[in-house]
Amino acid sequence: MSIEKPRVLLTNDDGPPGPDSPYIYGLYLHLTRELGWEVKVVVPSSQKSWIGKAYQIHDTIRGRYYYPKDPNGHGEVSEVSRPLKEGEVAEWVLLDGTPATCTNIGLHNLYYGEIDLLLSGPNFGRNTSAAFVLSSGTIGAALSASLSGTRAIALSYGTVKHRPPTEWHAPAHNLGLRIIQRLWKNWGADMDGLREGKVDLYNVNIPMVEALATAEGLPVLWTRIWRNTYGRLFKADTLDAKPSPDVPAAGPGVSVTTEGGGREKVSKQEISRLVFKFSPDMSGLIGSGPDALPEGSDGWAIEKGWASVTPLRASFAEPEAGDVFLDGATIEDRFMKLKL
Repeated sequence: MSIEKPRVLLTNDDGPPGPDSPYIYGLYLHLTRELGWEVKVVVPSSQKSWIGKAYQIHDTIRGRYYYPKDPNGHGEVSEVSRPLKEGEVAEWVLLDGTPATCTNIGLHNLYYGEIDLLLSGPNFGRNTSAAFVLSSGTIGAALSASLSGTRAIALSYGTVKHRPPTEWHAPAHNLGLRIIQRLWKNWGADMDGLREGKVDLYNVNIPMVEALATAEGLPVLWTRIWRNTYGRLFKADTLDAKPSPDVPAAGPGVSVTTEGGGREKVSKQEISRLVFKFSPDMSGLIGSGPDALPEGSDGWAIEKGWASVTPLRASFAEPEAGDVFLDGATIEDRFMKLKL
């Protein structure tokens, strides 16, 4: 049976509150003030989007303390822990590491034995489809917790067209809290086909759309991952390459990024210098419309303007026994062919 009020470790891949991390402070306040949950916060000291579940094994991970204040969570950084000053609401930890690193250090070094649930997010942008899920630092942090035997939920707020107004933040947090509570109280034992004991983490996506602020709210669906692919992620550039203006610091999932963040034509001489910058072609990944996507997938749901919950296991997927494999032979048949 789940603990009524789990002790939570909150992290993200967007870093401390700021333009590219607009949601974490609001969610923290909702968790602590609305639910009364105990929440520890360990986040990267800077933006770490699209880094997956990486660990920088040759780096020394240094940290500082952060003291957020109302109304936006901006606060003071300190090299040492100190008492809260007037107006400060908590003491957070900033680490010069990846989201997965923040999770592991939080669980095993800073708060060992004190955490029941890892919450990663809310990400500034969607994390739907295999292309984003397998690249996401938000989900990487949740996977890190799962591999440490701790339940985890990755939460993302998908920007559909334009940067959402701040009036939508609270409704998104409220919906996120209802989903988190539901998942925590019914972990892996829900109806509709979820397999008890086989859910390590959940990937939750809430689209930032106007319907959030209506009385009806958004439908919330069980979904599966849209198994898509991506193409070119980098473009050749000159030696003085600068970050592409078409790719926000929080990553290409924040908005509908158009193809061609760099110059359209690059000379062979420039290519020979082996200089490239991240400038992904997002055509076919976002903004395709629900009719072009597999019904019931996470990508389909967010294009419909619906929230999605995808149960996951912390492993690469393997077909169940009896599933069709390669040239039509079942897995059992294939095993028999391998016998010598």
